[in-house]
Amino acid sequence: MTKPTHADAKKTPKDGVAFFWPLAAATQFAEEGLDFYAKNFKFMSEEVKIHHELRPMLATPNQVLLDLRTMLFRDYSAPGAAGVPTIVDAPYAGHTAMIADYHKGQSLIETLLANGLQRVFLTDWKSATDDMKDLEIDQYLAEINVCIDELGGRVNLVGLCQGGWMSAMYAARFPEKVVSLVLAGSPIDTDAGDGPIKQMVHSYPATFYEDLVSLGGGLMRGELMLRGWKNMQPEQHYVLEHIDLYEHIDDPAYVSKTETFERWYENPIDLPGRWYLQAITQLFRENRLAKGTFIGLGRQLSLANITCPAYLLAGETDDITTKEQVFDAEKYLGTPKPKIVKKLVPGGHIGLFMGARNLKETWPEIACWIAKASLPQQ
Repeated sequence: MTKPTHADAKKTPKDGVAFFWPLAAATQFAEEGLDFYAKNFKFMSEEVKIHHELRPMLATPNQVLLDLRTMLFRDYSAPGAAGVPTIVDAPYAGHTAMIADYHKGQSLIETLLANGLQRVFLTDWKSATDDMKDLEIDQYLAEINVCIDELGGRVNLVGLCQGGWMSAMYAARFPEKVVSLVLAGSPIDTDAGDGPIKQMVHSYPATFYEDLVSLGGGLMRGELMLRGWKNMQPEQHYVLEHIDLYEHIDDPAYVSKTETFERWYENPIDLPGRWYLQAITQLFRENRLAKGTFIGLGRQLSLANITCPAYLLAGETDDITTKEQVFDAEKYLGTPKPKIVKKLVPGGHIGLFMGARNLKETWPEIACWIAKASLPQQ
């Protein structure tokens, strides 16, 4: 056997592949294993962050003008701002008002401010606590009235989804206080169309919803509603979104976008049980607002009392509020037909309020329409 020389000792793995390949392979497997472990750890850490750590966060600087029982009334106006105030009435349907001020560069509030509206405000609804379980729709209308009186008694109302039927109720109760009314994805005529919400409300007995409230100790728990929304598209929420996150876990832009959405979506809020059952029964099952039989703050409300300019916005593929439920408001409003604008845009429900395309193309147009409607009538 030949004794190894100094030159042999200096050979690299490339020089003696037959000798070194088992070690090289083991090293490669170890490195891949570490990468696999690191990716899994990053993915699991992100899942924990999304579902247990992130909290809703508004994107645009503001100050709390009023701290009421049902909401924080937020003021986005710059010092010295002038003009008729515009209130964005955010949905109170299980998620926070972050949907109206979602992300810098993707915010309805930001869009309105950038397109001619100087005095902009937001109803940031609070999650209901145990002592709020018996609040009714009247208490929410009353506190909207407090906010409007605080601003001088005349405002533009921009109602998003549930915030739309609340705004329509208010405008019917106090028509002299509403200069213009925007109803975006708002179910005004709940008998119209054939969407899944309508089908669900009429398919289950009233006791089903009462049992949900009882299960929540007198509250309609946001966690229960979130579970219901997810179960409408189980594959997407329980499988595909986790696969997508895993596949893009090393993409900072994707992770950041996901975190922003989940700050809003994964943090539902609770609703007063009495308020919820009133909405289910009187609005969605009996359609009292459209029929003119709903009692609000002591008076029977008629949408015919609303005579201000009105803008009706609906999404083509909105399966939460169908376009018929929005556009049929035209049949009931007292607003002259030439002062009603109806617009159907591509996309679904959430995209109406925070979709990039609608924020770029539709909402600047609406802001200009509001500004024009706010001008003194000749």
